[in-house]
Amino acid sequence: MGANKKIPVRRCVGCQEMKNKKEMIRVIRTKEGEFSLDATGKKNGRGAYICPSKECLQKAVKNKGLERSFKQSIPAEVYEALEKEMGLIGTE
Repeated sequence: MGANKKIPVRRCVGCQEMKNKKEMIRVIRTKEGEFSLDATGKKNGRGAYICPSKECLQKAVKNKGLERSFKQSIPAEVYEALEKEMGLIGTE
């Protein structure tokens, strides 16, 4: 009898849908207060997840999803980095 492995799911800060963790982009804030994108999902820091789509990014900006997750304002560079990352993925 094989044990079913639980698939980790996370909520997108844009569309608020629960999705597979591996399908999403993780944004982290380190202890030093720096923000970065975490492709591996293993870096230390407070994390928030967003779907790799322009619509979700626009919703996250509009409803301040990342600001709520981190309880502080988010620098414009973080949103620019997310846009570049999503451009590389090609889901537009």
